[in-house]
Amino acid sequence: MVDRDQNFFEETAAIVVGMATTIKHLFMKPVTYQYPEQIRPVQERFKGRHELKRYDNGLEKCIGCALCAAACPADAIFVEAAENTDDERYSPGERYAKTYEINMLRCIFCGYCEDACPTQAIELGHQFRLTFTDRDDSIFDKSMLID
Repeated sequence: MVDRDQNFFEETAAIVVGMATTIKHLFMKPVTYQYPEQIRPVQERFKGRHELKRYDNGLEKCIGCALCAAACPADAIFVEAAENTDDERYSPGERYAKTYEINMLRCIFCGYCEDACPTQAIELGHQFRLTFTDRDDSIFDKSMLID
């Protein structure tokens, strides 16, 4: 008889605790963002869309070494290098990235490309809006990545 009474009190106490939690949250102000108009701030270490950086003088930081492509575990990056000339100079080094493409469907946003880059040319920014209508739109080329 004692066990039944004890179980009854334990179960009743559990229900009261659950109801108290429900009532406590019932009167709290909801935390809702109206997404397209109101964007939630991202965390500092968030890894979003890739960005190719430039130096202050306008030259590209990317020297076409393809270390980012070698470090990418998903094989999402393609880099084709070309030689700089005196007439056409794109980067301060001897070479520059003639073609730079990232397949965003394959990218896993690990940040290895960012770590492998010796000139800090590629960075994962805070942009998280990535929408595609077809597979060709998911391949970001150099003109889409450079800022």
